[in-house]
Amino acid sequence: MRVGTSSTLGARDVRATPAPRHGDLADLGIDPDELPDGLVVADEHGQVICFNAAAARITATPSADALGRRLDKALPLEDLEGRRWWQLTDPYGGLAIRVGQPERNLLLPGGREVLVSARYVRIHPTGPVRRVVVSLRDTEARRRTERSHAELIATVAHELRSPLTSVKGFTATLLAKWERFTDDQKKLMLETVDADANRVTRLIAELLDISRIDSGRLEVRRQPVDIGAAVGRHIQAYVAAGQPADRFLLRIEQPLPGLWADPDKIDQVLSNLLENAVRHGEGTVTIDIRPTASPREGEDTGTSVTVSDEGPGIPEESMNRVFTRFWRGSKRGGTGLGLYIVKGIVEAHGGTITVGRARGGGAEFRFTLPVSVPAYLT
Repeated sequence: MRVGTSSTLGARDVRATPAPRHGDLADLGIDPDELPDGLVVADEHGQVICFNAAAARITATPSADALGRRLDKALPLEDLEGRRWWQLTDPYGGLAIRVGQPERNLLLPGGREVLVSARYVRIHPTGPVRRVVVSLRDTEARRRTERSHAELIATVAHELRSPLTSVKGFTATLLAKWERFTDDQKKLMLETVDADANRVTRLIAELLDISRIDSGRLEVRRQPVDIGAAVGRHIQAYVAAGQPADRFLLRIEQPLPGLWADPDKIDQVLSNLLENAVRHGEGTVTIDIRPTASPREGEDTGTSVTVSDEGPGIPEESMNRVFTRFWRGSKRGGTGLGLYIVKGIVEAHGGTITVGRARGGGAEFRFTLPVSVPAYLT
């Protein structure tokens, strides 16, 4: 059942009062049209005296049509159950101790959702309402966040299901038919279980990293880091795994400034960038390490690491999405979370990371870290 229009607002006769324009607020040094959120202000009679450009955009109502009208007519809002919001809240005739309404989802005519909050301005704490100030926000940003969370859940569920199915299948088979398999068959099954368990462990670690990055709680435990030696260890691991040694070219420009960083997290960054170059790139993988200007104010020098390959590179239209969640490029595989985490780790160190096209045509990732020498050593 729909509830009728608020009797408080309806009882006001606002037609005799000329509609003031919201430009009057400029006397206070405020231009409502410059505000990013919708702003609607009604006077003590419930008459709209301010309807800024953002409010006009969000509600699809021209400001000229809203100014001078009753608030419930200029901004006809309903809750998600179809009840008229102004009748429910009754800002002018309700409890005298109320100061406003918290943000909530409401519906405009046509069913479009908006985020609405209201403030009741009184001269005295329990006096009559002199102004109702309403803030409007488009829900698109929140919907994007919700979609991102839903994608994350779906990705995690998909990535977990495959290795866990494998682990469950092999362990159940081994437990039921242990005697029927040869030692080589048992070893192969256990190696597969071990690899899938490692895959699950990596995914969980990625999720924890994302949680800490998004909440600003990613801890950086700084200590001296030999970045050249760290890259060398990764190259040796790839060569030991079967990659030709001449596929990697490491160039270090000396002298490098002393670098204080979290060695485990820097290893994570290097591992991800080198894996991308090896797996998705082609030709020689070149790693350049050199001193450069520090990205941190107050420091003269920093260290830059550039990882490039000779593959097809990243399409120009995808450059601005490389460090977002779930970006996988043209070749599918993985969770698409690695570069998002890399960016979070680099920025947690006070550094910067960029992506571009290498001279050989492939992808080029370059991150720069400040020296970050502890104050007690300077």
